[in-house]
Amino acid sequence: MSATVIGLALFAAILHASWNAFLRTGSDRLWTVTVMSFSATIAAVPLAIFHPLPMSSAWPYIVLSACLQVGYSLFLVAAYRYGELGQVYPIVRGSVPLLVAIGGFIVAGERLSTLQTLGVVLAALGIMSLSLGKGRAATTSILYALATGAIIAAYATVDAIGVRSAGSSGAYTAWVLLVYGVLLPVTFILCRGKLTVDFRSPDALKALGGGIFALIAYGAVVAAFVLGPAGPITAIRETSVVFAALIGRLFLGETLTPKRIAACGVVALGAICLGYHG
Repeated sequence: MSATVIGLALFAAILHASWNAFLRTGSDRLWTVTVMSFSATIAAVPLAIFHPLPMSSAWPYIVLSACLQVGYSLFLVAAYRYGELGQVYPIVRGSVPLLVAIGGFIVAGERLSTLQTLGVVLAALGIMSLSLGKGRAATTSILYALATGAIIAAYATVDAIGVRSAGSSGAYTAWVLLVYGVLLPVTFILCRGKLTVDFRSPDALKALGGGIFALIAYGAVVAAFVLGPAGPITAIRETSVVFAALIGRLFLGETLTPKRIAACGVVALGAICLGYHG
């Protein structure tokens, strides 16, 4: 891989951890993630305009993916209500490739390579070390984080199938974001009664900034995939687990014990082993 590809993957990892930090610091995290979604919705409009409509067979996947991403947002918000960034984020990120690998083995009978098996063990050990002992994450937070990881794995699987039937990856992505951009505010209104946003307020600007970080992170990964091999890029992106722990310590005042550093490193290494061959 070139230095450009490695740089893009690392940049995406930092930004992904950063937008989670924006969410973690929000005073009302459900409101924050809803406003963050506006950035994606705005970006999706020109994509939808300049691409043909997806094929009719893709629409069930588009709607299902958008619904799952609303669920992902809700469960992530709940996880951060009870846990710190440096605890929740590694569990969410580490559980995704772990669950995909285990699910493929159980459901589809896929055989795991030696490196993938090592990845499963490392990711599981890292998550367990964050979940057990002194200074561990709250049980409620762990359960929400694992549920979030399961939802991510589910919508990634839906997208992998749906994008093939859409006729255009750009159109598929645009309409998933647009449907999500409608469903999440509607969900907020159903939960809270109304959605009020003053776009001049610091909280709204911070939330929109977090949404822009998420978009740029996605764009950086896509650019890296165009320029280099998917496996190593996916592996490098998993270093976001370590960046989240550092951001939590430097900007959120979270505790960063040697045990947490080691746990995040083990989770990242396990995800790298799974991502490289997944």
